[in-house]
Order: sequence, then C-alpha cells, then structure tokens
Amino acid sequence: MDEQLISYERITVNYNKKPCYDIVFSKSFEELTTELSAFELENKKVCIITDSNVNTLFSDEVLKLIKPLCKDANKYVIPAGEEHKTLDQITNIYRFLIQEKYSRSDMLIALGGGVVGDMTGYTAATYLRGIDFIQIPTTLLAQVDSSIGGKTGVDFEQYKNMVGAFHMPKLVYTNISTLSKLDERQFSSGFAEVMKHGLIKDEKLYEWLLENMYEIMERDMDILLEMVYRSCQIKRAVVEKDPTEKGDRALLNFGHTIGHGIEKASNFTLLHGECVALGCIAAANISYMHEHIKQDEYLEIRDMFVPFGLPIALRNVTFTAKDVLENTKSDKKNSASGLKFILLKKLGKAFIDTSVTDKEIMKAVEELIDEE
Repeated sequence: MDEQLISYERITVNYNKKPCYDIVFSKSFEELTTELSAFELENKKVCIITDSNVNTLFSDEVLKLIKPLCKDANKYVIPAGEEHKTLDQITNIYRFLIQEKYSRSDMLIALGGGVVGDMTGYTAATYLRGIDFIQIPTTLLAQVDSSIGGKTGVDFEQYKNMVGAFHMPKLVYTNISTLSKLDERQFSSGFAEVMKHGLIKDEKLYEWLLENMYEIMERDMDILLEMVYRSCQIKRAVVEKDPTEKGDRALLNFGHTIGHGIEKASNFTLLHGECVALGCIAAANISYMHEHIKQDEYLEIRDMFVPFGLPIALRNVTFTAKDVLENTKSDKKNSASGLKFILLKKLGKAFIDTSVTDKEIMKAVEELIDEE
C-alpha cells in the first residue's frame, strides 16, 4: 500500500468551498455508531431505505446499531433492480414516511447500491422540501461513484435519471467488507467506474489498477480499500470544483453517453457498469478517430477491461447501432450546442467535445457489435 495512504480514515468533501460531509472508510460497521452520534439522533426518527437483496445481507445489523441512538428506527424495502427506479416507487416511500409521521428533523439512510442511493437521496431532497440523509453504499459502483456528489434521481419512462435533484448527504459510510458479498458480475460492473476515473484524471491510478489486477479480482481487502480511497479522491476533486455539473463535472460522464444508449437499447439486461465499459471503449475509439490518442493506446484501453470481467463487445444483441444513436440523442446531457461528448486527450486527461458526429458514434458502436 502506498505510504501516504496508510493512515487514512476519511475524506472531507467541500461544497461551495466549505466542509459539507465526510466519506468514512472502514472494513466493518463498527465505527458507524461513533459517526452517527455526531448527528444528535436522540430525538429523531431514522428510516433505513434498502432493497430486497441488501435487506437480507446487512439491514438487520445496521438497524441494531442505529436503534439505541435514536428515538425510533425502522426500514423500508424497495424491490431490487433498475426497473424499479421510478416515481411510482418514490410515491410508495412518501406514503410510508407520512404514515410513520416522519418530520423534517428526521433522517433517512440509504443502505445499498446506486439505485437505492439515488432513490433515497431524491426522497430526502423532496419529502417535506428536504430532510437529511446518509449514504451507506454496499456495492463497488456506489462506493466509488454514485454515493458521492449529491446527484439523486429516478428514471422516467425510457429516460435514465431524467427526474432528480442535487441534495448532499450528511455522511458517506463506506464499509469495504460489503464488497465480499457481491457476485462477480456486480463487482466487475462497479470496477468500470474505477477504471473510468483513472482514464479521465489519473494515469498513475490506471497503471496501478493493471499492476494489482489479480489482488483486485481476488478482493484483497487492503487493496480494495486503497482502490476505493483513490477513486473517491478523484470523484471528490471533480465534484468540489463543479458541484452542480455546469462544467468539468461532465468529465465524469466519460463512457456514459454511448453507455446509457446501450443500456436503454438492451432494455437494461446489461448492467450499468458493463455499459459504461463499452461506452468507454467507444469513446476511446472516437478519441482515436479524432487523432487525440494513438491506435495502440485505444486498443490497450479496450483490452484492459477484459481481465476485470467486463465486456468489450456486444454479442447476440437484438438492437442496432442506429438504436443506440437514437438513445444518445434523448440523453439529458445534451446541450444547446450539441451532444456533450467526453473524449481523451491522452491517458489520464479528458475533455468536453461537442463536435462528435452521428457517423462517428455509429462507427464506434458498430465496432462493438460482434456479428458472430
């Protein structure tokens, strides 16, 4: 482990140049009670929002830790899966909170992956015009990406994350040991966001990931702790500079424009991270088309997703490159000046480009589709 990382415990995230919340790193839930005691919960009710998968793994342990600290605590379980990230489900959560008489001074806790975090955050942002919430991310994707930065929301019809709000958590408590419960596909899916951080901001992280690929895939807890920490540092730096995505925060969307198009075209049969990996490959290909990176760099980026269990091609699909293109045109990241595309100037340095053509997108997606 790098020497400078040995003593880390937390990262403080600033908002408008002032400390806003901490990301706490641990290998268990043991420090959770200490962290929560800072919020004076004695006269507050706390609701854990989780999904049907995570509920059986961690909710009882977390609920047991929280109950002695607050006036009352309970949980609400939503069905697992992206297809349930809807306003209808948010309505059900509102109804539960109203029935249980939750007030503006009470608190929500998101216990789960990105879907749970986004939905809980959106509920917290809008219930009674805003109440406090805490993120306890249990998936790799949530730990390195979605739990940080205050973006919340739900999907609307065929549009991903179309309805949402910026609402900062009071704490992000990251228990690395929860990653041991992820199946291989979900773990690899989350890793796509880690790889993305290295590609857009930190060539040294990218190289470190390749050097430690075996330990990462074997889920060595010390290596995972360092990996998540370093990835969170990148996400923190970007969101502090641009908290409401008016500029450089868009760099975090590298791989997401085409990735979201693939995700919708597949009717969400592919995981988010799998689509991000494919989107990163397509974006690297377009970066090569624009002569920002060399062909061998593009091919290395493509091939380096393989050891981490991520797809580099689309096989046996029922959709076309044109379907993916049409989906990108309905993406919420579009601006008046055109489609915002994130390209690479080189490994570890990304930029916003609005000159990418439909023809280039089609070509990049067609190269992903394996006709065999």
